[in-house]
Amino acid sequence: MPMNFLRPGERGVIRRIGGAADTKRFLANLGFTCGTEIRVISRLGGNLIVNIKDSRVAINHEMAKCILV
Repeated sequence: MPMNFLRPGERGVIRRIGGAADTKRFLANLGFTCGTEIRVISRLGGNLIVNIKDSRVAINHEMAKCILV
């Protein structure tokens, strides 16, 4: 399922990353790679703040749809 379906406090493991090559490269630079565990901290207007690799990262709704957990 897409990452934007996770609720605050829920965890998931990234299974696949879709989207254009630029989007995949941008997300990989932020640490979003297959097999990485993430936890949703909060949702703000459809955007997500997630904890990944001991860092907090904000992701917009469109990018969150590209990340499957």
